[in-house]
Amino acid sequence: MTSSQYTHGHHDSVLRSHRRRTATNSAAYLLPHLACGMSVLDIGCGPGTITIDLAALVAPGRVSGIDYESAVVAEASAAGAGVTNLSFAVGDVRGLSDDDGSFDVVHAHQVLQHLTDPVAALREMRRVCRPGGIVAARDADYAAMAWYPRIPALADWMVLYQQVARSNGAEPDGGRFLRHWAHRAGFTDVTSSASVWCYSTESERQWWGGLWADRVVASNFAGQAIDRGFADAAQLAALSDGWREWAADPDAWFAVVNGEILCRR
Repeated sequence: MTSSQYTHGHHDSVLRSHRRRTATNSAAYLLPHLACGMSVLDIGCGPGTITIDLAALVAPGRVSGIDYESAVVAEASAAGAGVTNLSFAVGDVRGLSDDDGSFDVVHAHQVLQHLTDPVAALREMRRVCRPGGIVAARDADYAAMAWYPRIPALADWMVLYQQVARSNGAEPDGGRFLRHWAHRAGFTDVTSSASVWCYSTESERQWWGGLWADRVVASNFAGQAIDRGFADAAQLAALSDGWREWAADPDAWFAVVNGEILCRR
């Protein structure tokens, strides 16, 4: 597979979002298909919050979480210390070290949208999934996101995000492509669905608006935007101000649409 660059990077403003994810709020479409004793591979596990939940749901089945970033794997390992059916390791979906048919379930959350070749990644996920098992993926669709009020800076943010992500060879609207990618990867039994994260309460607005206000000026996304000539520091600061303006509005609302697939091996 060709190389991929993670648009967001692993700045704390990014990890604040990842640490809030659970199996319930991020993998509800998969949970009815899990059972005690299943083996699970969680790809792009980040700080491990979803992975740890999956380990509890399938115990005593073994659960492995992988991520290409060693620092975040160390954080996940510390968070999961003492969970006996759980392990974390540095790994890459573009070349998994596991044997064919090693897992009952292979799961990836918010991963495929960032890859230059998501179809090849799904083929690799399919390879390590046993016959009759499940490959599951969930990805946001940036163009389908909606918000109120219509603050111009947030519209500018969307344009810039699309530019930066596409300059990495990624597909920021990946949620709508999942079914298509799965069929191209060789799956014939694919169930598609969608779900939404919605932020509107005071605490949700401060959390979501605050992390994006930081992310647009301090994360890898900001560095890439400047280095590639898509924006300068003043423009990024204006986007950050726009996110704080959005968070301060008591009527503000933001919806993140996520596409989902369950693929039977």
